[in-house]
Amino acid sequence: MEWLVFVPLAAIALSTAVLVIVLRNPVYCALSLVGTFFALSGVYLLLQAQFIAVVQVIVYAGAIMVLFLFVVMLLDLGHESPAWLQRDRPRLLLGIGVIVLLLIELAIPIGSGTSQGLQGSHTPELVAAVGNTQLVGRLLFTDFLIPFEITSVILLIAIIGAMVLARR
Repeated sequence: MEWLVFVPLAAIALSTAVLVIVLRNPVYCALSLVGTFFALSGVYLLLQAQFIAVVQVIVYAGAIMVLFLFVVMLLDLGHESPAWLQRDRPRLLLGIGVIVLLLIELAIPIGSGTSQGLQGSHTPELVAAVGNTQLVGRLLFTDFLIPFEITSVILLIAIIGAMVLARR
C-alpha cells in the first residue's frame, strides 16, 4: 500500500528536482523547488515524521521560497545561459569532482552496512508512546543543544550581514 503512494511522490520529487536544474527562468525554477518540497513532505508523512513534514511545508515551501523569490525579483536575473554553456571547464571539473566525492561518501556507509543513523535507542514503540514532535524537541534541547545553538548564532550572523548589505 505504501508503494502506491511512495512511487508517485518519488516521481514528482525527482521530476521537479530535474526541472529546477533544467529550466532557465529563475521563477519557474523556484516554483519547481516548491513542488519538490511538497513531494518530500509527503515522503516524510509516509515515514511517520509528521513534524518534519509540517516544518518542510511551512519553513521551506513557505518562508524560504518567499525569500528566494524576493531575491530573484530584486536581482532581476532574467535569462542567463547555464554555466556549462559558457565553457568554464575548471568549475565544471570541480563540480563533477565534488559530486563523485559525495557519492563515494554516501556509498561507504551503505556498502559496509554500518549506517544506523541517529536512531540509537529510539525504537518505533518509544516514538509511538512519547510522540514524534515531543521526541524531536527533547533531542534538540538535550543531545543536540550545542549544534542547535551554533545554528542560531549562524542565522543571527546571516541576518546582521543581510542588514549591513541592505543598508549600502
